[in-house]
This record gives sequence, structure tokens and C-alpha cells, in this order.
Amino acid sequence: MAVMAASPDQVQLFGLLIELIGAKNAIEVGVFTGYSLLATALALPDDGKIVAIDVSRESYDEVGAPVIDKAGVAHKVDFRVGLAMPVLDELVATEGNKGRFDFAFVDADKVNFLGYHERLLQLVRVGGLIAYDNTLWGGSVAAPPAAADEAVPSGRDRSLAALAREFNAAIAADRRVKPCQLAIADGVMLCRRVA
Repeated sequence: MAVMAASPDQVQLFGLLIELIGAKNAIEVGVFTGYSLLATALALPDDGKIVAIDVSRESYDEVGAPVIDKAGVAHKVDFRVGLAMPVLDELVATEGNKGRFDFAFVDADKVNFLGYHERLLQLVRVGGLIAYDNTLWGGSVAAPPAAADEAVPSGRDRSLAALAREFNAAIAADRRVKPCQLAIADGVMLCRRVA
């Protein structure tokens, strides 16, 4: 179960970045147990809010919610159960949400990263940050495709490595963001929205 959770170095960095940019509103796509959600909620000011999106609350309710309650930050969390794309579309369509968010973290289905990116660019303010998890995919994204196939044994993992490679290339070419690939955990693509 812990393999899918964010790493301690990631959440410490996110907490610091949230404080440095003075973030008040955040979005998390993919919650799982709520470890990174807890770190974000702790870093936000007392009147801050985080929209947390996941297809299920099961792991969160079992593991994260009691800790978030005990930490005294449950009032900051707006948990939305559902597929992320429709929830993000709803947020985009809601008046006052465009440019309202300061920070977003995406740790969900990799096949939809580019779709999430387009929606988050509407929701996150210019100067805000968007972080995407698992963008190095065990280092396989840096290898030529033939070598990556050898380094990543399963077909599913090869497909996910190819998606990560495609996503990284798209972000590098996106002039609306200033990207920085971080070699922490399994790779974090950190983007500052500039347009």
C-alpha cells in the first residue's frame, strides 16, 4: 500500500513551497491514504482550503482521515469522490475558480496527466505551482526507448514509462509553464504557471 504514497522528501518540499508562495488554496488529484494531503493542509494557513479528489475514500478514511482530524486541519479539506476529469471540469465551470488556486499536486492515473494539466492551468493562478508525481518512472524515461524496454520488464510499466516520457516532452514544450524535473522519489515535474 505505501508504494503508491508520496515520499517524505516530496511532502516536505511541497510544504515548504506552499509556505514560500503564500498559498491559500490547493488541489490534490489522487489522495490514496492522504499523506501528501496532510502535509498540504498543515502548510496552508488556518483559513486555507484544499480540494482533494479521488475515486475512492476507502484508504483515506481508514488511514488518513483520523490523522488529519487529530492534526486539527480537517476543516481545510474538501474531499470530492469521483473521477478527476469531471470534478476538475466542474471546478473550471464554477464561477470564481479560474486562477483561484495557488498549488496543485497530481498523483493519479498517468494516462490523464495532460488532460489534468489543461484543466489545472485554468484553475491555478499565474505564479502558482503544479507538481506531477512519478515523472521519471524509475529512471526509464531518460533511457532510449529500446533500453527503456529492457529496464522496465512488464508491458504495463513500459506503457506507463512511455506516457511519462510523452508527458515530460509536452510539459517541456509548454510555454505557459516554467518546468523543473526534480529527481526526488520517482520524479516530480514541478511547473510554475507563467501565462
